Amino acid sequence: MLYEIFADSACDIPKELLEKHNIHPVYFYVSFDDENYMKEKLDINTTDYYNKMIDEGLYPKTSLPSVQDYVEAFTPTLEEGKAIICICLSGKLSGSHQAAKTARDILLETYPEAHIKVIESKMCTVEEGAFVLEAVRMRDAGVPYKEAVAHLKRMLPTGRICFTVGNMEYLKKGGRIGRMAYIAGSALGIRPLIVMKDGEIFSGGIARNQKKALKKLLDIARDYFEKAGENPNNYSFCIGRNLNEDEGQELAKQVKDTFWLSDDVPVWQIGSTVATHTGPYALGFGFVKKYDA
Repeated sequence: MLYEIFADSACDIPKELLEKHNIHPVYFYVSFDDENYMKEKLDINTTDYYNKMIDEGLYPKTSLPSVQDYVEAFTPTLEEGKAIICICLSGKLSGSHQAAKTARDILLETYPEAHIKVIESKMCTVEEGAFVLEAVRMRDAGVPYKEAVAHLKRMLPTGRICFTVGNMEYLKKGGRIGRMAYIAGSALGIRPLIVMKDGEIFSGGIARNQKKALKKLLDIARDYFEKAGENPNNYSFCIGRNLNEDEGQELAKQVKDTFWLSDDVPVWQIGSTVATHTGPYALGFGFVKKYDA
């Protein structure tokens, strides 16, 4: 059974890779005024979005892809007689996967023989993106549809994202931290360490500056691999950066050297959807176990 890979735009896979690997994106919406909503990456590019946040000190909002967006995205593939695997942002952060499931149910009335699997990834940004690319690797390697779905389900608990942010302001605005944590963090001028696993955000501690924060995040990841008895080379890694390309490349080198990785670590810009909640200075890395490891 031939199948295609879909993903919501929170996976932050760069446009050139989406096109190269024939991944079908379904876009989130962002707004600076609560009235005019733009599709991220299409109606406003990510760099312009970051600059607007910084220069104007604005706190934008996001809106998930609509059911109709998913219906329109899925329909051409179903008309070709192909199956669909759609990977969505963590349900703890968005209802994107619910919109995709509703679209699936609507389309099954017209295409009762269709196969549409919606997977709530329990991930976001570059971690979700690495997971999507594993689905692509399976498709391109000829892994059968049902087997690919089973592999993806098995891989879900292995994903992590570890990152730090410039300050807590955006996390507070987005409801990701409580008021007391925000007040304490702001008073101390610290950088929070954030770890996402199983679809939820957890505190990884604090650090006095970005350099120390990244070192602690690498230690957290190292501890994960040691306790799990896992070889990091069996995982797919990716860096999520802000506007600063050099910082992203430096972190990629640190990740590769820390875990003795045989492959270079790609660096992608964190997209508007996630940056809305983390602010414009987030930096970190994500990883997920490879399907064939």
